[in-house]
Amino acid sequence: MSWMVWTTPTAIFFSSIAAMLAGMTLWEILSPTVERKGFLPISTTRGDRLFIGLLSAAFIHLGFIGFTTFSIWIALALSAVWLLVLMRWG
Repeated sequence: MSWMVWTTPTAIFFSSIAAMLAGMTLWEILSPTVERKGFLPISTTRGDRLFIGLLSAAFIHLGFIGFTTFSIWIALALSAVWLLVLMRWG
């Protein structure tokens, strides 16, 4: 893995994704999901909202890296808050 520079924020980001996927799998086994409609214009399950949240978190990170000179920690915080909002009310 010497070809890739693993910074602390990157390691936290990917570790969080792995933990979320494992947690969602366990949650789905223990309590099957029911579709619901939140502020998103479609009916979604927990897994749908997680997938949409992870995609949008990636775009938040790419936008932050590409268009600002701020710290990547701010992008990580914004992504986490967005994912929580989307999972709760999406």
